[in-house]
Order: sequence, then C-alpha cells, then structure tokens
Amino acid sequence: MSRQNYIFTSESVSEGHPDKVCDRISDAILDALIAEEENARVAAETFATSGMVVIGGEVGLSDQELLRNYMGRIQQIARDCIRDIGYEQEKFHWNTCHVLNFLHEQSAHIAQGVDRDGAGDQGIMFGYATNETEALMPAPIQFSHAILRRLAEARKSGAEPALRPDAKSQISLRYEDGKPVEVMQIVLSTQHESEDQSSDDIRAIVEPYIREVLPADWISDKTEWWVNPTGTFVIGGPDGDAGLTGRKIIVDTYGGAAPHGGGAFSGKDPTKVDRSAAYAARYLAKNVVAAGMAERCTLQLSYAIGVARPLSIYVDTHGTGQVHETDIEKAIRQSMDLTPRGIREALDLNKPIYQRTAAYGHFGREPEADGGFSWERTDLVETLKKSV
Repeated sequence: MSRQNYIFTSESVSEGHPDKVCDRISDAILDALIAEEENARVAAETFATSGMVVIGGEVGLSDQELLRNYMGRIQQIARDCIRDIGYEQEKFHWNTCHVLNFLHEQSAHIAQGVDRDGAGDQGIMFGYATNETEALMPAPIQFSHAILRRLAEARKSGAEPALRPDAKSQISLRYEDGKPVEVMQIVLSTQHESEDQSSDDIRAIVEPYIREVLPADWISDKTEWWVNPTGTFVIGGPDGDAGLTGRKIIVDTYGGAAPHGGGAFSGKDPTKVDRSAAYAARYLAKNVVAAGMAERCTLQLSYAIGVARPLSIYVDTHGTGQVHETDIEKAIRQSMDLTPRGIREALDLNKPIYQRTAAYGHFGREPEADGGFSWERTDLVETLKKSV
C-alpha cells in the first residue's frame, strides 16, 4: 500500500532563469525551422553567461540553400527571446550581448535511421498523471509553476515594476489520505530592482499574487514563508549564473513526483523520442486517469535508434487501478500508434508550437487551438474504455 500521509516538495523556475533563457532560445530556433519546413531536423543547444550566448548543435532542411540563408537569422531569434523575457541589464542586454552560432548540418548517420521512420535515438520516456488537481498533475509542481506565471504577468504588465525576470519558487504540501490539504512552506526568490529593497519589501509585493494562486484553505498561520531568504537579489539571469539548455528536466515534467527518462526536451524536433514519446506517455497516462481506470498512472515507453515500434510499454497505477495494469497496457497498444511517425501525426507535432513550452512546464497546460499542448487533450478516453 502506498504512503498516504506525507509532505512533498516541488520547485519551479521562471522564464528569466538562466537555464530557461537557454531552453527558450533553443525552442525558438526549432519553431523557426519547423515553420519553414514541417520535417525540419533540429537538435539545438544554448549556453548563456554574462554578456554572451553560444548556440550549437545539429539542424537540417531538405533545401540546403534555405538552410544557409536561415543561419543568418539565428542571432536575431536569440535577441528577440531575451528581449521578450525582459533582460536589459548592463551585463546581459538583448541588444548588446554577443551571440555566437555554431549550428551545423545533421549527422547523416543519425538521419539514415530517422528517415526510415525509426526513433532518433534509444531511450526511455515516462508519463504521469494523478487526479489530485484538475489538470491531472501533481499539486506541488502545478502550483509552483502557477505562482511564477502570475508574477511574470504582473511584471510584464507593468503592475510590479520592481520585479525582474529571474525567479524561483518552491512549495511543500502536506498530504492526508493521499490528497494535498495544507501548504507547509512557501519559498520564493525573485530578482528585484534595487539593493535598498529588503526581503520584507519583496514579500509585500509577491504575497498577494501567491495567495491569489494557491487555494485559500491551504494557507494557515502555520505556513512558513521564505521570500528572498538570502536578502538582496539584484544580479540575476545569465549575469549571475550560467545557463544551459536541458538542465531543468524535473521542473519541465512532474517536479520529482514521477520518474524521468534520460533526455531533455527543449531544442529537439519531434522525431526525437526524448520529446515526442514523453509527450505521448503523458497523453496516455492522463487519458487513463481521466477514463477512471486509476487515480494515478505512471507509464514508461522505450525505444531503439532507427527502430519504429516501442520496445516496451509499462504501466503502474500505484495500487489505485480499477483495471489491471496488463489490460491497460494492451488497451494502450490498441488505441495509439506509438511509432515516432504515429505519435507526430496523432498529436500533430510538426508545428511551430514549442517555444511556449520552454517555461512553466510542458505538462498541465491547456490544449490550444493551434495545436499547442495537444498532449494535454483527453480525447482518447472512450477509445481506451472500449479497448478494455
């Protein structure tokens, strides 16, 4: 029997966190190439530090002349991302930082397997869903994201001019009978305008937004608040700490409430199963829970490079299943084509929809009209039910 009474903690980071700046640039490059050609191949990595952004990796288009012309746009794509995030600091400014581009053509040895509709790499991918929130996501990571999204909205609207882009949140929730009931600790560190502002000053700014996001009955006199606990946080972003694509994979997924596969998501086109199969696994796990087959569901897929079909499908319902795991595994095989091509077609992934995933989580978001976050749909419920 799984543990029912405990405290669990998850964290999130804002779009201005150095690693998220890099994820954003990598995904913006991906979107720009997919907008040119839906079958573009992209594996873009970004590194950012004080006054500098370095971009490398592999890209490919069927039109080599178009690809060469496109390379001249990389610097502007990076600057546009940095400007939208809000960096205009002396040592990290969208208009003055150095942007170095070392992207090159995709390896022919990798391409030969992908071109046959095989997976772009070997690997394991996990999906997870739980009925503890409406989004069928773990509550600690869902609300950690929500706090930072709300603060970013306030900053960008001009309502809170003292806030700056770099921020981190962390929520510790007490669970009773397996359900979240109380916030034990709230941690919020946010970059701010002036060294004259104290931690108390920053708490006065951010607390109303945090209370707006969290359920009111979860916060009590026993809740501990830690706002900018080190004091001053004026130097932030890549000027304060170097950033790198793919370093926040637990923030990107389930906040540690579920296993994570071996690969990051950002900067990778959907032929890379690190990304597309992780989206498919979330889609399937969410639909299993939405169908009432279980209160919690962890799903694992595995692939080999150049091989189309998944090598294995594993389901764990953590003792909450209304249907046996082996029957759910059979239903999944019957309900969705889990080859890389099948996933891309079912979830309509060959679109420029990835830049928006770079911050505040890839999961637990609302499906969008243009195909964004398609893996959050629950349109497979009836198919799964019929299959069991």
